[in-house]
Amino acid sequence: MRRPLAKAVDFVRARVTWHFVGIVLSCGIIAVAGYTLFHLLRDVEVAKVTAALRDTPPHQIAIAALFVALAYLTLTFYDLFALRTIGKLDVPYRVAAFASFTSYSIGHNIGATVFTGGAVRFRIYSAWGLDVIDVTKIAFVTGLTFWLGNAFVLGGGMIYEPAVASVIDQLPAWANRLLGFTGLAAIIAYLIWLLPRKRVVSITSGWVVTLPNAQLTLVQIGLGILDLGCSALAMYVLVPDDPHLDFINVMVAFVLATLLGFASHAPGGVGVFDAAMLVGLHQYAKEELLAALLLFRLLYYIVPFATALVFLGCRELWMSARAAAARKRIDHRNLRDGVTPPQ
Repeated sequence: MRRPLAKAVDFVRARVTWHFVGIVLSCGIIAVAGYTLFHLLRDVEVAKVTAALRDTPPHQIAIAALFVALAYLTLTFYDLFALRTIGKLDVPYRVAAFASFTSYSIGHNIGATVFTGGAVRFRIYSAWGLDVIDVTKIAFVTGLTFWLGNAFVLGGGMIYEPAVASVIDQLPAWANRLLGFTGLAAIIAYLIWLLPRKRVVSITSGWVVTLPNAQLTLVQIGLGILDLGCSALAMYVLVPDDPHLDFINVMVAFVLATLLGFASHAPGGVGVFDAAMLVGLHQYAKEELLAALLLFRLLYYIVPFATALVFLGCRELWMSARAAAARKRIDHRNLRDGVTPPQ
């Protein structure tokens, strides 16, 4: 009896990888979100959504756009912090800002941010001598910043307002409050673990990252809070005024919806983020909340994505022109010196 059981366990270990589990989880989240959206939106009146879009005051859209811009500005310091953490002190802020904005803007919209954003980062940072391992380290440190900020913001929000999370995850309020305390306790434990000495994460001999110390980790958490706070404020400005909900209510729903969208790997979390927001903020009229979500998508996803593509296109044209000019100078110098170019 033991041998067949052992063989079955070995078979599962060989066949069922974390990658497979991730795919199943993503498909499950997308399927649930699709089913939820179908039932939520089947009686929505498009005319009312259009009217809500028209009735949104321009100054509200402008304020939301400002908060989105501040969120992307905060993201630039994710990359700068990561570069300094891995010892790449010669890469200036302007390069870090460009790599951060373009990688996040494109990664958010295409999905699988780790790979798509990593490809964009590599294209930019390789010009400064960084290799694939360096870019992987940057992705690790920026991801750590993101998750520390999420754990802090969501943990505090779920302690203060667990009922909002309960509407989305269907757990009782006490369970969500316990999850909130667990998240904050994990952060405190991590900070205490960092205190005695430098901590190192190593996968291979060539892949070693010295983690930021406790003081710098507080900076990481602060960056994560600023990023999520600005993004949630952009959403809060766009939601309807009636009924009035506290910012914490909207923020908890927003962060949970963002995490679900991230876990789904769907481009821009489309469908998943929206379904979670419609469920979590059910107090609002669906048409008005849908209009707010459409405006948020325009400001946070579409406009930055289009801008990033233009910036990257201009950079590629500039680099191609500079390379062509350099080749011409070399050819001119060879002709002048009587050197025959290689065939």
